[in-house]
Amino acid sequence: MNETLPPCPECSSAYTYEMGALLVCPECGHEWTPTATSDTGDAAEEGVIRDAVGNVLSDGDTVTVVKTLKVKGHPTGIKAGTKVRNIRLVSGVAGHDIDCKIEGFGAMQLKSSVVKKA
Repeated sequence: MNETLPPCPECSSAYTYEMGALLVCPECGHEWTPTATSDTGDAAEEGVIRDAVGNVLSDGDTVTVVKTLKVKGHPTGIKAGTKVRNIRLVSGVAGHDIDCKIEGFGAMQLKSSVVKKA
């Protein structure tokens, strides 16, 4: 049995564990297959940011939020279906890899796992 499991690809948590054929992160709940992180093809695609459905994102794209997001300090959140124009890809904190301005909320960072390319 391999005692050194890879960290979570979503939140980089080191506390991953095996559950059947999947690896699971107890902190963010992300599940993935072990082969997805150990493919040799991932080394070539390192730095490629994909949306929730697997489309490759690039600077200047327009994306749509796929689920309602709570925003700290605002009584309402960002509703599913909100379009975000002219995104910028960054290496942000805690998996937030999209820098953008959302009308009514201002500048913020989003995770690529909650948007899809429009």
